[in-house]
Amino acid sequence: MESAQSKEVLQQRITELEAEVDIACRVRQELEQKEELLKLFIAHTPAAVAMCDLDMCYLTYSRRWELDYGLEDRDLTGQCHYDIFQDIPDKWKEEHRQCLAGQSLINEEEDFPRLNGTLDWVRRELHPWRQPDGKIGGLIMFTEVITGRKKAETEKKRAEDKFHQAQKMESIGILAGGVAHDFNNLLMGIQGRTSLVLMNSEPSDPHYEHLSKIEEYIQSATSLTGQLLGFARGGKYEVKTSLMNELIRKSVDMFGRTKKEISLHLKLDDSLWSVEVDTAQIDQVLLNLYINAGQAMPYGGDLYLQTENLELNQMYLKPYGLDSGKYVKISVTDTGIGMDEKTMKRIFDPFFTTKELGRGTGLGLASVYGIMKNHRGLVNVYSEPGNGSTFNLYLPASDKKVMEEQTQIVGETEESSPLTILLVDDESFIQDVGQEILEHLGHQVLVAGNGMEAVKKLEESPAAIDLVILDMIMPEMGGGEVFDRLKSVDPDIRVLLSSGYSINGQAQNILDKGCVGFIQKPFTINQLRQKLREIPSR
Repeated sequence: MESAQSKEVLQQRITELEAEVDIACRVRQELEQKEELLKLFIAHTPAAVAMCDLDMCYLTYSRRWELDYGLEDRDLTGQCHYDIFQDIPDKWKEEHRQCLAGQSLINEEEDFPRLNGTLDWVRRELHPWRQPDGKIGGLIMFTEVITGRKKAETEKKRAEDKFHQAQKMESIGILAGGVAHDFNNLLMGIQGRTSLVLMNSEPSDPHYEHLSKIEEYIQSATSLTGQLLGFARGGKYEVKTSLMNELIRKSVDMFGRTKKEISLHLKLDDSLWSVEVDTAQIDQVLLNLYINAGQAMPYGGDLYLQTENLELNQMYLKPYGLDSGKYVKISVTDTGIGMDEKTMKRIFDPFFTTKELGRGTGLGLASVYGIMKNHRGLVNVYSEPGNGSTFNLYLPASDKKVMEEQTQIVGETEESSPLTILLVDDESFIQDVGQEILEHLGHQVLVAGNGMEAVKKLEESPAAIDLVILDMIMPEMGGGEVFDRLKSVDPDIRVLLSSGYSINGQAQNILDKGCVGFIQKPFTINQLRQKLREIPSR
């Protein structure tokens, strides 16, 4: 009886054990399946993921991990992470220890040295993984290469900086232009009065030398306001199709004769496209760059000038507000002392100079910036301390052909025929001095203090007025509108434009409508005399 019961109990126990073994086998099989699924999931996840044990040996890893770290031809399973990345930073090893102690770590961006020596930016996460009993079994590493995003952010920041710089320069330019305009008007009054006194003085007069010096000082002041107007983008007065190679050869030849300690090297593209420029202003740009290079090489050096044709895309030009297309590039490179990044950021600011007090105005490169901007071009600079500087100029290319100029020879003593001239200016002191100068030159003068008055006087006697000298910047009715009104009264009326300033090419717009010429304030009696000689007959 007892033996039968014992057999029954034993059989029941065997059945239970078989059931437990069966369950254990199924559980093991499920675990193996889940482990394989986990490995499969990690292997094919698009992120760079690796799973390590407590000794930092690889258990599994993703395909992305292999690709990102150049490990496609290696089986990492069982290998120590530190044997593969032998130059891993100590900081990262410490973070691994912290993670294996139970801490999760996230670094949004860090630089990472590659096995091939290159450097990438990555986002990293470290998380401990635990065994069924709750003990830490190792760590999981997640990395995302963000080099592309980092470059995009850097480029965006650079574009924003350029945009803000352009806005700042625009605001300062408006202020500088206004100052230059008012200052040129004052200089016109001083120049006119001085010229009138000199015309009636003999060289033996005790005041003659002082008056001549005053004229020299006025010319120096005019040069200064010219730099200001260049920065202020005050208009291109004589735009014509030109070849930059010719302008460069002429200007650098003159500079070379005065700076013989500097060796000149020209690499000019013979197939260079033409450009639409005010040659006087571009000459000013080149001369300012030569002078800047000369000052950077006080004991001599080399000056390299190169031209080439380029096609610039919208991505490059967007921060400057320019259109994509064909451009002519002019590079001016010196072997001078160079500049640091801090100086480069301010190099085009007006009144910024690295020279000692009293040795420079800080307007040379500012005017380069303004003139290039006014020509729908741009200028940038690259420099390093001790390694010289390179200024790159970009001008829109033109499809027009360069026309040969015909020089009209005018006798020095030849005067224009007596004219009846309507002088239009809102400044009373310029009206006074202008009238006296014109009368001194043998002309009859009518004066108008504003646009409406000028139109009215022309309407009263259109046949009697031979020429209008028109100030461009006036209150209420500007020069452009006055010109249109005058032409509506008398389509054949000749108009000579005069101003100390022009806003965004306004002078050129009026000249294109049929204005017979432009004269920049302040001008001398001889300059006005020459300009009147050039006026075509009615």
